[in-house]
Amino acid sequence: MKYSKILVFLILFVYQAQYAQFTDEINSNRPGKSMMAFSVGKSIVQLETGLNYQNEDHASLKYDANGFLVDFDLRWGLFFEELEFIAELQYQNDKYNSTFESKNRSALKKTLLGAKYLIYDPFKNYEEKPNLYSWKANHRFKWRQFIPAVGIYAGINLNFSDNPFNYAPSYVKETTVSPKVMLIAQNHFGTRWVFVTNIMYDKIASDFASINYIITLTRGFNEKWSGFVENQGYNGDYYSDGIFRVGAAYLLNNKMQVDASIGKNIKDSPSLFNAGLGFSWRFDANYKEVKIEKDKGSKMDKKMKKKAEKEKKKRKDEVEIE
Repeated sequence: MKYSKILVFLILFVYQAQYAQFTDEINSNRPGKSMMAFSVGKSIVQLETGLNYQNEDHASLKYDANGFLVDFDLRWGLFFEELEFIAELQYQNDKYNSTFESKNRSALKKTLLGAKYLIYDPFKNYEEKPNLYSWKANHRFKWRQFIPAVGIYAGINLNFSDNPFNYAPSYVKETTVSPKVMLIAQNHFGTRWVFVTNIMYDKIASDFASINYIITLTRGFNEKWSGFVENQGYNGDYYSDGIFRVGAAYLLNNKMQVDASIGKNIKDSPSLFNAGLGFSWRFDANYKEVKIEKDKGSKMDKKMKKKAEKEKKKRKDEVEIE
């Protein structure tokens, strides 16, 4: 997430007509849970990880659990500037206490392999030239900012063992493999705000299938600091909930950022609280700048441009003769 989520759009706004998706600063999805529409760039490898404390308390079932979560996301831009492969892992370890038992739980809670592709960039082949004669024209409200960049994602959930952290009855088992698809939209409002929307269908054709969403609003405060607010919703047969998160990120340098966040859900069956710290690092030594050809226009555009150049040359010749 961080300031780079703001900066990526600012840079793309100015340079996208000439260059590809690569930005000077690291472009991380953290500390929020949403996924951006843009990729990290061809040949870029990026690591995003976090350590989180989690408390779980179920009012009606009379149990509580305290422990930690480790997130590990590996992003790799490959083949095209718009394409990114992603491996997401999440490990949880906690101590569960109830009226009848007390036990330690640990498992690889999530293993997800997928790919994301940017299918539409509103700033590609678009260049807004400043009006040298009107301050008002340069600062007017721009409807174009409501046109989002759009990406699509497809992945596979892998389940290698029984997951003790799901909320279904014990006799309901997770399938070994289940697909996930997602639509991603990303808007840039002004020079400081970015709004990201993820709509997903997760664990398709399994007992744990759910339709979920994440909406994230990020604001860049300066060149180093940014903050975000986020809402994530789940809607499935065995678990439906809403979670709110807030947090901030700090850019250490062009390749590294640190972040912190807290989150709380809206129900008490169970009640969840999460607080974490994270780190993102980018390896870009193999990156080679990719030039993107500008759209030269239709045949009619070229014809009109050629006619205008001839008229301009004719007027210039007439002035020189006089």
